[in-house]
Amino acid sequence: MLRSRRSSWAVPFAAVALGTIALGATLAAADAKDKPKLSLKATPAVSFSPVRIVVTALLTGGPNDYEKYYCATVEWDWGDGTRSESSYDCDPYVAGQSEIKRRFSTEHRYRVSGNYRIQFRLKQKNEAVAVANTMVRVRPGLGEGGVGR
Repeated sequence: MLRSRRSSWAVPFAAVALGTIALGATLAAADAKDKPKLSLKATPAVSFSPVRIVVTALLTGGPNDYEKYYCATVEWDWGDGTRSESSYDCDPYVAGQSEIKRRFSTEHRYRVSGNYRIQFRLKQKNEAVAVANTMVRVRPGLGEGGVGR
């Protein structure tokens, strides 16, 4: 009698545990589908040194209160060995009320020619929650490497 009792407990528990795993996988898939999409654009994409590049990151689609992107730290990796980071003071997150920032824009100056991969990251603590990349090409300009002398 004691044995049948144990087995009757084991089956429902296993079914509940499996259902939780399936539900977790479904929620993760829905989260990936519904989150805002990140894009990155640099202007101009090709220029001569020295050049000031304007870079804009945009979040499109998804909910305005997407918690993982709320009050995230912003990091720019310029591909030339330098990085910029900024964070914001924000009110605590409230579902349905807190709004994510959707546009991030800044400038960076390249003084030396080369191909540079710019990477933009939204981070929560030290974890990147969204990443986008773009390339810029800087050609030798006046004064660089004997050009124009």
